[in-house]
Amino acid sequence: MIWTNILKAFLMGGFICFLGQLLLNYTNITNGKILVFFLVLGAAFQAFGLYQPLIDFFGAGASVPISGFGCSLVNGAVEGVKQEGFFGGIKGGLEATAPGIATAIIFGYINAFLFRARTKKK
Repeated sequence: MIWTNILKAFLMGGFICFLGQLLLNYTNITNGKILVFFLVLGAAFQAFGLYQPLIDFFGAGASVPISGFGCSLVNGAVEGVKQEGFFGGIKGGLEATAPGIATAIIFGYINAFLFRARTKKK
């Protein structure tokens, strides 16, 4: 059972990475724009009820990538609107994604402290 879960997560995560690599190789889209594309794609899929079934089947392979973050934003916003109205949508989205945002900030500071940033040579 655990090996099938690992395999499914690997396949979905690998497929998302494969799509990102195709975009990098065959377009002039920057890395940041690809991240935003996947975030918006995950949010759009969840808005139409298509992303949660992917998470239910593929587990961490669908929930961990940036598209899963977009899904979490939509889920939090929908719950916030149900509870508190329009402004609850903003609050709910931030509450649902706060752990991910905090983790990114903390590890960003750790990496900035440990490593020296360099610009990429063209």
